[in-house]
Amino acid sequence: MQQDDQHSSQIYSYLALRKAVGWIGILLPFVLMLGGYLIFKEDLTLKNISVYYYTGMRNVLVGSLCAISLFLFFYKGYDKWDNRMGSLAGFFALVLAFFPTVKEGPYDWQAYVHFYSAACLFVILSGISLFLFTKTDSDPTKRKLKRNKIYVICGSVMIASLIATEIFIIFFEDDHPQSDFEFWTETIALVAFGVSWLTKGGTLYPDKKDRKITTRSREVNP
Repeated sequence: MQQDDQHSSQIYSYLALRKAVGWIGILLPFVLMLGGYLIFKEDLTLKNISVYYYTGMRNVLVGSLCAISLFLFFYKGYDKWDNRMGSLAGFFALVLAFFPTVKEGPYDWQAYVHFYSAACLFVILSGISLFLFTKTDSDPTKRKLKRNKIYVICGSVMIASLIATEIFIIFFEDDHPQSDFEFWTETIALVAFGVSWLTKGGTLYPDKKDRKITTRSREVNP
């Protein structure tokens, strides 16, 4: 019994970490926006989230990306694909933290590394939400099916946000250099990422507590 209690405690601690990562994703753009505006007298919104690196909110941005990266590196899923995708996402999140974009003007090599790493990160995160989080056993609960719908919506929103950002950069950015369109599409993508991981951590539609937790069932990880 003591061993089962210890195992259950470890599972709930792991779910709590997932919730923490979800909240970081959701709150990051708003903390950057309000902190930059209220504390450092920046514009309410900047061109995109990445340029907060050049404001007084730099440490918040870099620290948040590193926290997300470390969790993704140590994330253990059901099989090797879960682990590989988590590690790959963690790598790109770390690259984002240490290879900043340019504040303004033409991209240099670091900015291109940053840009493509961000694209790869959101593609992987959307894939995790769409294809890995939705995995289940042969007898899923009704709440698991509801969670799957949330995962699909969140993954789709991340992809749509990425596409919208790409379209804006290619066709409209030159005519609207001061637009905050990228900031808001990135914010939407981060919120979708956060909601997906909060759901995975048991915040939305968790299974009833009286259902036995076992490592043999995919329902261990909501």
